[in-house]
Amino acid sequence: MKFLYVGLGNPGAEYDRTRHNIGFAVLDALATKLGGTWESVKHGHMAVVSHKGRKLHLLKPNTYMNLSGKAVAYHMQQEKMPLGNVVVITDDIALPTGKLRLKEKGSDGGHNGLKSVNASLNTLNYARLRFGVGNDFPKGRQAEFVLSPFPSEEEEAVNNAIERSMNGLLSYCTQGPGLTMTQVNAQK
Repeated sequence: MKFLYVGLGNPGAEYDRTRHNIGFAVLDALATKLGGTWESVKHGHMAVVSHKGRKLHLLKPNTYMNLSGKAVAYHMQQEKMPLGNVVVITDDIALPTGKLRLKEKGSDGGHNGLKSVNASLNTLNYARLRFGVGNDFPKGRQAEFVLSPFPSEEEEAVNNAIERSMNGLLSYCTQGPGLTMTQVNAQK
């Protein structure tokens, strides 16, 4: 059994630790936890790790957020990955900081990375783990907000949510989406 976990974000040091790159942060933590090493691959960086007999392909696209679908579609095809074994991890301004929401399908919710994935895969029927980053920004300042780092007072909530995200991804590949959604979505 193999799975493709895709963290959405933008490449480059200027985007490290920003809200928009929380998908990268989750996969960085998971790769570290499971002893993975990042390698440069077409359209991104990948770490391949194992967990309880499952092979997890962790992908951080380098196509920038608005073209993320290109990397997802390419690596799904390369690995002959079934759609049910793909999870996309993304930031979500509609959720409070640290709140997680795992769904097996859904709309893009106005998120450009998910719009790109939807268009490239030609479906909305893939799992996505939405990571709440809050929405405390003035009207018209959304881009500036998501491209800024979390303030220090949110660090503990973010770190706890990264840990819960990792646990959810590990559960997804061993226990399946149903039980995992119940666990992840019930957490405060």
